[in-house]
Amino acid sequence: MTDALGMLLAGNVGQRGNAGGHVWALAQWALGLRRAGVQTSVAASIAGDLRRTGAFSARELTEMQAAARESDAVMNVMGFLSKDEHSATGPWIFLDIDPGYPQMWHTLGLADMLTEHDRFVTIGQNIGQKDCSIPDCGVEWVTTPPPVALEDWTPGGHGDVYTTVATWRNPYGTVTFDGVTYGSRVHEFRKFMELPRLVGAEFELALDIDSAEVDDLRALQDNGWRLVDPRGVAGSPRAYRDYIHQSRAEFCVAQNMYVATRSGWLSDRSICYLAAGKPVLAQDTGFSARYPVGEGLIAFSTLEQAAAGVLEIERDYERHSRAARAFAEEHFEAGKVLSCLLERLEIKLGSPTR
Repeated sequence: MTDALGMLLAGNVGQRGNAGGHVWALAQWALGLRRAGVQTSVAASIAGDLRRTGAFSARELTEMQAAARESDAVMNVMGFLSKDEHSATGPWIFLDIDPGYPQMWHTLGLADMLTEHDRFVTIGQNIGQKDCSIPDCGVEWVTTPPPVALEDWTPGGHGDVYTTVATWRNPYGTVTFDGVTYGSRVHEFRKFMELPRLVGAEFELALDIDSAEVDDLRALQDNGWRLVDPRGVAGSPRAYRDYIHQSRAEFCVAQNMYVATRSGWLSDRSICYLAAGKPVLAQDTGFSARYPVGEGLIAFSTLEQAAAGVLEIERDYERHSRAARAFAEEHFEAGKVLSCLLERLEIKLGSPTR
């Protein structure tokens, strides 16, 4: 047998230290790389949370450059790690998990995350398509769905409440590109404020929202949305997973950036819900052109479609629950997704890590 390829997965979870979902997002990539035959180490700023997933060992921030020198390749989440003169000569792969932002920042001259990299990967699966307004920045983007480690999301139990874990406004602010201003989740969610009053279902948001958002908080409460603190119910990887397992389904509204650009983005969080056998009702960002939606995963664009989606899920919940898990198995299984990605990147693999 040949030695497995050594790859460093570098990402920043330090600014989201209470967000168990973001920790899991990195964990899924590491687990998928391992299943694809890659010896994977992880450099991140809160190593303790990463270790608690049980997926891999993490390296402290001060060891990142040394790890990059020792690796055959670096998968660099949102360009978190910078090269130095001693960095390994193997491929540096830019991994875009917030499609639209790095490409527009680069084109506008606001931030350059791309220059040091050799290959470019994005979960914005429509980048490069005619109906997607995200610039390609003159590079070839290899698109991929986010991966999920199915064994960590065993289906079981049916909760009573539609939930999600989300941030009201992202830390990036708005971006104006080609005369269009792209915004956060708040700019989309307001379109669906009335949903709980239209359907006979309970909705709970583990929502990171500032107390100064008085008008939106009042509107959410008046329309029947129950709010909980995400740091309390999903602040650690274990709590996040438990929260999803205790839910009935997910109701997912995307950031305006993802919707308005027709990016094809689908949340790594939604994929965890699917893997846990929880139906997902997700705002369409253009992903419906890529997947056979309608069972397990239901797309909506309008308030009326969202209400109809709830009714459809409740009409035969067990069928949609089974379909959700099957959907995750077919389209998002971590080893399958990452093996396919590495083949497309033409990165040679060694023997699988067991």
